[in-house]
Amino acid sequence: MEAAEIGGEAGFGALAVAGGGSGDSATMSAALCKTLPSSGPKSIRDMQHPLSAEEVLSPGADTAGSSGDKDLMLPNGTPVETSSPASSSSLLNRLQLDDELDGETRDLFVTVDDPKKHVSAMETYITYRVSTKTTRNEFDLPEYTVRRRYQDFDWLRIKLEESQPTHLIPPLPEKFVVKGVVDRFSEDFVETRRKALDKFLKRISDHPVLSFNDNFNVFLTAKDLNPYKKQGLAFITKMGESVKYVTGGYKLRNRPVEFSAMGDYLDTFSQKLGTIDRIAQRIVKEQAEYLVEFREYGPIYSSWSAIEEQLNKPLNGVSNCIGNCCIALEELSEDMSEDFLPVLREYVLYIESMKNVLRKRDHVQAEYEAKLETAAYKEEKQGTPTNVEKCQDRVECFNADLKADWDRWQSNKRQDFRQLLMGMADKNIQYYEKLV
Repeated sequence: MEAAEIGGEAGFGALAVAGGGSGDSATMSAALCKTLPSSGPKSIRDMQHPLSAEEVLSPGADTAGSSGDKDLMLPNGTPVETSSPASSSSLLNRLQLDDELDGETRDLFVTVDDPKKHVSAMETYITYRVSTKTTRNEFDLPEYTVRRRYQDFDWLRIKLEESQPTHLIPPLPEKFVVKGVVDRFSEDFVETRRKALDKFLKRISDHPVLSFNDNFNVFLTAKDLNPYKKQGLAFITKMGESVKYVTGGYKLRNRPVEFSAMGDYLDTFSQKLGTIDRIAQRIVKEQAEYLVEFREYGPIYSSWSAIEEQLNKPLNGVSNCIGNCCIALEELSEDMSEDFLPVLREYVLYIESMKNVLRKRDHVQAEYEAKLETAAYKEEKQGTPTNVEKCQDRVECFNADLKADWDRWQSNKRQDFRQLLMGMADKNIQYYEKLV
């Protein structure tokens, strides 16, 4: 496996190449899936977007204009200079994210910040300030500020899944952590979770359907959520709903090709993303071990210079140089831990959420096929029964909602991974400039 050959800064550079190959959604989503491909050991670049309306480009079409360095172009049409940059100009500033606004006008802004630790006789927990600004008529006031803990965010996600089963609900960061390995009250952990919760609410507030959900309104405006939590479904009922979608699993006779292609795409994307995640975690671990050794290495030259009068200046210079390298490596490692790894983990969870919606869609279609078959065996044919028509409407509604959320997810993924990989390359350029 390629991970066995990757280590240190060399591994970090290889990771940028691997990430670009598997996360380049702009290439993956440009092809029309007319036949159902298998999810075998093929490259993620070969997986075709199941809902794209564009024709597949021939292999020569992409490479014909890139034979010379002067013809290299960014996705937005900006020429790329192949010579080394004279200064540490940010690659992100040279890349215009044309998918950012997507032609939509935002009228709801939500921010999660200001984490606070609460200690009581029964428990210790963290709350976050949720600030909302809006011009929507559904809200009584233009601004709201409430405090929420993690279980409140979890309640919101459960309510959204119950009330909007046909839509993709953004994932939350994992609730449980391994005691003794991760301190869930440390500043780094709390900040990482805050960023994830902030992104969770922003994805909901940007959704054209979920953002108008009554439970979301309550979450943003109610000072106390406990009365609303007591109004929820009983535990047995919730279990019944979950089992209903999971166990209705006989094979569909006429599953649309586009939804089968979605499942294959998610399986392949999950494999590639898992490989990148494992390699990235290994690189972070090796960088941390290297940093420990490096910090012990520098002071040796400083103490050596005290007994070498003629070599005092060059030895101190080496010591200072190693100290600067330590600072640069520490910053690079922190950027990878705080910015790169959380995005990978979010999309691993996103894949599971999408698969869950696909399973629900399959169950609704299976229910429709069963009712249609039962109605066909009836001797008295007086048109299609009402319950069959309602079930057919549910299937059509589910298909339309899932397609729309799939397109939105692909668009967000392209933007997120473009920022992620370009940002990582930019950080590496700055790191090596500092070493020089």
